[in-house]
Amino acid sequence: MARRQRVLGWEARLLVILTAVLVVFGLASVYAASSALVERGRAVGATRVLDQLIGAAAGGLLLLLAARVNLDRVRQLAWPMVLLTGALLVVLVLPFSYAIAPRINGARRWLNVGVSIQVSEIAKLAVVVWTAMLCAKKGTEVRRMRRGLLPVLTVVAPLAALILLQPDLSTAVVIGFLALLILFASGARIGHFILLGMAALPLLWRQIEGAQYRVLRMTTFLDPGADRLRDAYQIDQSLIGIGAGQLFGVGFGQGQQKLGFLPYPYTDFIFSTIGEEWGFLGVLFLMMLFSAYVLVALRLAAAAGDPFRQYLGVGLAAMIGVDAFLHMGVGLAIVPTTGLVLPFVSYGRSGLAIALIATGFLVNLGTRRRPVTA
Repeated sequence: MARRQRVLGWEARLLVILTAVLVVFGLASVYAASSALVERGRAVGATRVLDQLIGAAAGGLLLLLAARVNLDRVRQLAWPMVLLTGALLVVLVLPFSYAIAPRINGARRWLNVGVSIQVSEIAKLAVVVWTAMLCAKKGTEVRRMRRGLLPVLTVVAPLAALILLQPDLSTAVVIGFLALLILFASGARIGHFILLGMAALPLLWRQIEGAQYRVLRMTTFLDPGADRLRDAYQIDQSLIGIGAGQLFGVGFGQGQQKLGFLPYPYTDFIFSTIGEEWGFLGVLFLMMLFSAYVLVALRLAAAAGDPFRQYLGVGLAAMIGVDAFLHMGVGLAIVPTTGLVLPFVSYGRSGLAIALIATGFLVNLGTRRRPVTA
């Protein structure tokens, strides 16, 4: 009696190796970046890395599940995923839900239900799966404004608006960009994107103008010589740290910028901490890892057997790649400060788990089944 055996292609195996290296590198980086952190009179570096290790373990199990699940079933769950995500985003902005959605650093982005969940990370994955499903369903009709771009905007725009209310402009923009990128990969007209960009720019500017800290981020980016003690402080400290690393870095755990100079050294600015402690070679190594990850993911997408799997692969590759290179761009002051974390590396169990699920789906694309005679 013949049965079918699951076999990973070389691209899928390589993706697993790249992911494992990134996760281990991230655990070490989180420990180094938080080793000097003191809360309530005690050091919490070990606690941070233990939390991250738990997230990596849970995410690893989810990766295995995602790598084995029937992707046709995932396609059928696209609508429930989006609707559930929308409901969770609504809970975050309700005025009477502060008990489970407290305001942290001026924003309500986490649901505390025994564990802390960052819903916007789930939203990225849900939007990628749903947009891939819709584009595969529409086929060549995505080239028509009413059948392609408008249906996507009808669903993605409300999700982005709910994320804006947290407030989290960066993630809202990234989610919209991911959906449009999948649309582009499916054959939507460039002219439609140009029209959408022209319509969206004034709205985007109003969002920036409506919050002083966003205006300061833009002015700091456009004018690096701004007030170094106020407007340009974060970027200035980031560049000081990366510059201090020179070629080989100052040594693991020996960075000075994390000692109260660089804000959020183990989340928003972990790349700067890596640059200081690992130097240019460490930064180059990290960039090469992410570049290889995205290229391998795109190869898996290109070799997938049907449009849904192809668009899903493109969206997942972009989800990891866009966040990674925007985060690194912030640390190098080549893009405005966004607050996006570095996938697999920055502290945060929600982001780590979602990145590992995305990897599991990509590995799934590279899994072949061959008959085996018993």
